[in-house]
Amino acid sequence: MIQSMTGYGKAIAEWTDKNIVIEIKSLNSKQLDVNARISHVFREKELEIRSLLSETLVRGKIDFALYIEYRDGLSEKSINTHVVSSYCSQLRAIAAQQQLPESNILDIAMRMPDVLLSEPVSELNDDLWNMVKKALLQAVADITVYRKNEGNALKQDVQQNIVSIEQLLVQLAPLEPLRMQRIKERIINAIDEAVGNDKIDTNRFEQELIFYIEKLDINEEKVRLHQHCEYFKQTMNESNCGKKLSFIAQEMGREINTIGSKSNDADMQKIVVHMKDYLERIKEQVLNIL
Repeated sequence: MIQSMTGYGKAIAEWTDKNIVIEIKSLNSKQLDVNARISHVFREKELEIRSLLSETLVRGKIDFALYIEYRDGLSEKSINTHVVSSYCSQLRAIAAQQQLPESNILDIAMRMPDVLLSEPVSELNDDLWNMVKKALLQAVADITVYRKNEGNALKQDVQQNIVSIEQLLVQLAPLEPLRMQRIKERIINAIDEAVGNDKIDTNRFEQELIFYIEKLDINEEKVRLHQHCEYFKQTMNESNCGKKLSFIAQEMGREINTIGSKSNDADMQKIVVHMKDYLERIKEQVLNIL
């Protein structure tokens, strides 16, 4: 099943008078890129958390946050009153010496180092960690569901674009005989204007014309493009297929470009332009597929 790399998951674990909140956000990325902001209480578990995210989310730019909220509105930070008093005393002495106003001394003191103390929430024991890990797995499950829902929408959109390319490919068939006839007429008229048709070797001219027209034949490109489209649709049923789909889209682009360069026909060029438009949409969508 296709999954998008875009997703969001959140879980909350209750512990005494605190909520331990876990949030996971993900965006598309070529590799796994985890930006983790973890409360100091759980810092020792960072490697285990990163390992779990790597195994479950596989790829994407992951923004992970594990923090503590106090249900009574308190904070795990407290003011170091001794340090603040010392700063204020020194600042008043400097202000008196320099004859400066003392109105903003407290504001200045609160910006100085070590004025806030971090109070330990509690010791990280097995019970606390097991509860947090359960919430972590719930957040991962939430983001996975989100990714699958996004993936289903992406799959439908991509499939529609693939079908549009296949329909355009069918429209090329009736244009080919007319294209070949117009190419022959242009060559014959150009030779007639240059040297005159009565001055050329007819047999040699026919041989060269057949050789030239064979080089403009697009049947092989059409067959390969059709095969790429079928393979693309099959691959969408695989898991973690984003990179593979990107490679197939590149091959489709090569065949479409070759058809365009060989066409030498305005009507066929219009169809090729529409094919490229649908292919660009597919490439943009594939960038977000896991």
